[in-house]
Amino acid sequence: MWIFGYGSLIWNPNFAYHAHRLARIDNWVRRFWQGSIDHRGVPGHPGRVVTLVSEPSGNCWGVAFNCGTSDNQKVIDDLDLREKGGYHREWVTLNFTDGSTTQGLVYVADPDNLDYLGPADEIDIARQILSAEGPSGSNREYLSNLASALRTLDVPDSHVFLIESKVQTLINTRPSASDLL
Repeated sequence: MWIFGYGSLIWNPNFAYHAHRLARIDNWVRRFWQGSIDHRGVPGHPGRVVTLVSEPSGNCWGVAFNCGTSDNQKVIDDLDLREKGGYHREWVTLNFTDGSTTQGLVYVADPDNLDYLGPADEIDIARQILSAEGPSGSNREYLSNLASALRTLDVPDSHVFLIESKVQTLINTRPSASDLL
């Protein structure tokens, strides 16, 4: 069994696997359009985490984890609990850098779930990320970890890097405590 990670699973899979490989799924793009009230935000003040959005000409790079002969049902049960905030499982074709392919599971949050926030202006997404925090940590940390992991993998993602840039701009333009005195 293969699991495709495109968000926090990239740097924190937190399940047993035997191998991992860089992989791409086609016809999907990564977007900060899913609300998080159980990890990177709280009820009434959700954070924003990534989901996949269908886009016929798009593709999304991430990490495919081969669970081998592990207890696959335990992996699925654990991931179902972790991704309970609006995500469901889908089978996708994983495309590896050597040209081979296989089927794998991915968790996707569709627009019909209660926590879906959908598209917004990038600066508004950045403001929400900058101000949100939940049981798993700050939303800013999630963004930073994702951007860093994508850079380490040498994977371009204009949406993630634009949001990261907008967050940095907001941080740089905040008045300091001395400015307020």
